[in-house]
Amino acid sequence: MTASYELEELASKYANEAIRFDRQGLKGTALAKYQRAVEILLKLCSLYPSASQNKVYLRLIEQYEHRINQLQGLETYVEPAKKAKETEFEDLDQLVLREKPNVKWKDIAGLEDAKRAITESIIYPVQRPDLFPLGWPRGILLFGPPGCGKTLLAAAVATEIDANFYCIDSASIMSKWLGESEKNVAYFFKKAKQALEKGRPSIIFMDEIDSLVGIRRDEVGGEVRTRNQFLKEMDNVVDKTKKLHIYVIGATNKPWALDEAFIRRFQKRILVPVPDYYTRLEMIKIFSKGLNISKKLDFDEVASMAEGYSGSDIRDIFQSIQIKIVRELFENNNVNANLKLRTITMDDFKVVFKERKPSVSKDMLRYYEKWHGAFKAL
Repeated sequence: MTASYELEELASKYANEAIRFDRQGLKGTALAKYQRAVEILLKLCSLYPSASQNKVYLRLIEQYEHRINQLQGLETYVEPAKKAKETEFEDLDQLVLREKPNVKWKDIAGLEDAKRAITESIIYPVQRPDLFPLGWPRGILLFGPPGCGKTLLAAAVATEIDANFYCIDSASIMSKWLGESEKNVAYFFKKAKQALEKGRPSIIFMDEIDSLVGIRRDEVGGEVRTRNQFLKEMDNVVDKTKKLHIYVIGATNKPWALDEAFIRRFQKRILVPVPDYYTRLEMIKIFSKGLNISKKLDFDEVASMAEGYSGSDIRDIFQSIQIKIVRELFENNNVNANLKLRTITMDDFKVVFKERKPSVSKDMLRYYEKWHGAFKAL
């Protein structure tokens, strides 16, 4: 057991005792226990300054110090929140999208390799599980530059198979209660299994998964337990002897930061790259809908100018142009004159492309290609 693990356990012990004595009316004893818990949490933060769990510790310290001030008569007394732990999963339930995400395959430009791999791994097995005697992949990792469609892919496949869609991240997993983070992990998988019993497949989408299961030099107890719990739940889901329609889709911009123990549990590892020429052309046509675009605009030239830009970069280009056109209207004091916005021309694109550069560097793209060459699994 590591020192951080022991310290967190000790802080949890003092905090729980403080809350219990507080509710019993033993304020002096509760005060001492709260103070001891704060001391240990501060020590944890100083020993492991880069630990992601520190945000949780700092919130706890603030809560405990607030209660200490109340017990010392420095602040107005407020009844302790007795229902906090009873309703600990209510916020998590908000992450379950009970309605299908409003995204379909046709809404996603390009990414044909990724679409095909996901279709083979999820859609076909849901439609005809009898055709897969050896089972099918249930762990899928989507990696690549930010803003290229990883979240859209996960949402679209949930729509295609009419699945419960759980969109979570490390911030929602790491609990404000010491020792509860691993329970949060187990809770999502439990909810997915309950949905399965009612005949609905489930997709657990974990955004920025590297922040939860990435390689760490210094880990505190809560992080270790949470990672181990996730590993356990993943093993249950990807077990080839079980015909489960529960899928874990992880998304990351930093695949090289993932622990290798988790990499192998994602049977499909799919690069979601910056859009190629034809994908950019399709995106430009999609984003042009509803805008007052000049008929003389050369879409091919715009697609060429957008080389190296991510999907979200291209969307931002269109947004910036539209803002520029609206600004002109306001600056000319024509906002109340019922005048329409002027036509968007090639000159507008040239100006904005000079002002906005790609969000992903060529050096970073080489990192993705290198990792893809070492770990790809389509």
